[in-house]
Amino acid sequence: MSSWFSTAANGATNTRDAPFTVFRDVPELRKFRKELFLSRRTVGLVPTMGALHDGHLSLIRQAAGENTDVFVSIFVNPTQFGVNEDLDKYPRTWESDIQKLKELDNELAMAASRAKGKPGTDFCQGRISAIFAPTSKVMYPCLPPSSDPNGDGSFVTITPLARLLEGASRPVFFRGVATVCMKLFNIVTPDRVYFGQKDVQQTVVIKRMVTDLHVGTDVKLGPTVREEDGLAMSSRNVMLGARRREVGLVLYHALKEAEKAYLSGKRLREDILGPANKLVESVARVQEALPPSQRARIELDYISLADVDSLEELQIVDATRGAVLSGAVKMLPIEDPQPGEDCGKNGGDTPVRLIDNIII
Repeated sequence: MSSWFSTAANGATNTRDAPFTVFRDVPELRKFRKELFLSRRTVGLVPTMGALHDGHLSLIRQAAGENTDVFVSIFVNPTQFGVNEDLDKYPRTWESDIQKLKELDNELAMAASRAKGKPGTDFCQGRISAIFAPTSKVMYPCLPPSSDPNGDGSFVTITPLARLLEGASRPVFFRGVATVCMKLFNIVTPDRVYFGQKDVQQTVVIKRMVTDLHVGTDVKLGPTVREEDGLAMSSRNVMLGARRREVGLVLYHALKEAEKAYLSGKRLREDILGPANKLVESVARVQEALPPSQRARIELDYISLADVDSLEELQIVDATRGAVLSGAVKMLPIEDPQPGEDCGKNGGDTPVRLIDNIII
């Protein structure tokens, strides 16, 4: 157990010098949530798989601006990883995550103190009240979680959305996402839940689930947070290393090329996506021509031009509705790593999938 914590009498875990509580099981968290409900407090939930970065922190700030209390879940959900995907190597940074949350909560406390009592201030400044960090047994109590498309279990499936884009390459991904989110919503009963635009398809799937299944929570979208050079922040970025990190910008640059074509007046699919595909193909050729000790090879999964609601592919964009430009590339394992080279977490031996999108 982390040195930040001491065990509370109710089985939860209290931080020594931070106000939030870490809950490992459902009954204690539900009891706490009921107390907040009876006190007419509101809860915003930020679901995460840990390895927190500034994108997650921006969603927590957004939630704190719209709710009195923020719950953050940290759970690496096994059912959204395929059989051959990187579950075992997904970054787990518990100590660092808790430190970041402690610092952010202090920031929120100072903001609340500054706003308090100011005349004319219509400002809700919440705090981080709870961290929910369950085990797989807690989240999947009846059967071991399955990553097999035909595996047994209690799952939530949202089709056809779950079969498009990311779902075409990762057939169990959105089944796992929808299932774990439904579980979290049932456990926490948040007034609002917060997701980042980088995972735009995930947000569309969750919005559809909430609507179709009459879940009493509002789904909120936060903007994609990027590094200075444009790379969308992701927990997987720590696995890239310097070589793949630089070449990985190809996806963002490709989407910007497509956006540029749209802004110049292009509306046909081939006119918008053509420049994007051409850029990726060019970068891939350049990398293939380099010696193994220098190159970072990529595989393009897709670049999409889709409807903002259905995510069905578009042949022509209606400018009154806009569209979603999105894509995915796989950064292949580093070849012939050099002495002292920054190869990223896990030494660069794991493929890293990068996704991104731009709303036009």
